[in-house]
Amino acid sequence: MTTAAPIRESPHPYLSGNYAPVSEEISAVDLDVTGSIPDYLDGRYLRIGPNPMGDPDPSSYHWFLGAGMAHGLRLSDGKAHWYRNRWVRSADVSRKLNEPWPGGPTYGGFDFASNTNIIGHAGKTFAIAESGARPYELTEQLETVGASDFCGTLFGGYTAHPKRDPISGELHAVSYNPMRGNIVRYTVTGVDGKVRHTVDIRLRAQTMMHDFSLTEQYVVLYDLPVALDLGKRRGVATRFAARHAAPDFVLRAIMRASERASAPGSGMPYRWAPERQARIGVLPRDGSADDIRWFEVQPCYVFHPLNAYDVASPEGDSIVLDVVRHESVFTAGDSLFPATRSLDRWTVDLTAGKVIEERIDDTTQEFPRVDERLVGRPYRYGYAVGYSPAAADTADTILKHDLEARQVQSVGFGTGREPGEFVFVPSSAEAAEDDGMVMGFVYDNSTDRSDLVLLDGQTMETVATVHLPARVPHGFHGNWVPTQG
Repeated sequence: MTTAAPIRESPHPYLSGNYAPVSEEISAVDLDVTGSIPDYLDGRYLRIGPNPMGDPDPSSYHWFLGAGMAHGLRLSDGKAHWYRNRWVRSADVSRKLNEPWPGGPTYGGFDFASNTNIIGHAGKTFAIAESGARPYELTEQLETVGASDFCGTLFGGYTAHPKRDPISGELHAVSYNPMRGNIVRYTVTGVDGKVRHTVDIRLRAQTMMHDFSLTEQYVVLYDLPVALDLGKRRGVATRFAARHAAPDFVLRAIMRASERASAPGSGMPYRWAPERQARIGVLPRDGSADDIRWFEVQPCYVFHPLNAYDVASPEGDSIVLDVVRHESVFTAGDSLFPATRSLDRWTVDLTAGKVIEERIDDTTQEFPRVDERLVGRPYRYGYAVGYSPAAADTADTILKHDLEARQVQSVGFGTGREPGEFVFVPSSAEAAEDDGMVMGFVYDNSTDRSDLVLLDGQTMETVATVHLPARVPHGFHGNWVPTQG
């Protein structure tokens, strides 16, 4: 068991309560379960989030910058066999733990303990982050194998939000890197774990392109008003870096040097930029950068879309984008999320060249998820985390959206119980869209522990609760990774 100094009370909202890091790495087996875990669940539920080591300075800490810690449970045969949590062993984390660094390829991106998403692909487990960070490969038990460059095919970093095409099994991604200026890179990674297709796209200036959308025919980019900001004293440097890519030899040198650097701790180098026009770009999947079309939208920011799909009609083709829309970001002091964030639908009329924007649900929400079998396809149901009207950073419900009926069902877990992102797992490959389990971590502040809660996707009633021996801090994203036969 490895420990670091615990932090529970802090003036910083993301170093307090269940946003605060945990101090121990735990391995627990044969976990207690209330209710019945369905037999069809055979795999691992994985989740990752920031878990800074030591004692971060509240005056400069940002939630996005903490060292990543992976959490996982192994479910099969109706049992919860184990729970583990492990820091991702970047060079900096390994030094702080007095352990040898596992190493790995250098040019997959900057060295950082990836903290934003954890996925299974090509028979491997990857911890991933954005902004030019390199993926880290983990074992099934969440021990760090080492840095990865996808078998030598990835250069300069990856995204935290790849989309898996449910038919081909390939991963589509749109990645950005502060050192690559106004260039974002669209890649397709095959089921063999190698990047097979790359398109570089030049924007007007760099933005924090946190996520994107995928349909059967298109890749949709969100070029929204968040600008690179290196500080008031670096105005000229900021303007230059936002529009010019560093030469590859410089980027290689910086990626190598990042292994000797400490974890970032000077805040986020981005700001809300209302002077910029918000727009979305539509790129055919097999197109070049010259084929992209841009469409203006009202000023806002999108961290996470729910889903997207193509619509063909005699009047003309369109794309439906369902997104969690933020009025603004990086403007509310220490709080990451402003109070206003709703589920909106943007319909891109490809014939008329315009976007129709409408509100689906004005509940304050984030972390939307969909049945992964329907990524990029027409769908009916989606799930999101609902937040307390009194506290923008306090989650209190899970929402089930019926996009066809335009209805929303809200599920609470009791006083003092705070859910994180929930994911949907179908009962079988052929099951109906909401026939399965919706699962995620729920923190109980009365016991200071977390549970893995399984909800019936159709009724949203609790089916099973797996009781953990510790708490899982509120983090970012997770996925169900089924056992491969």
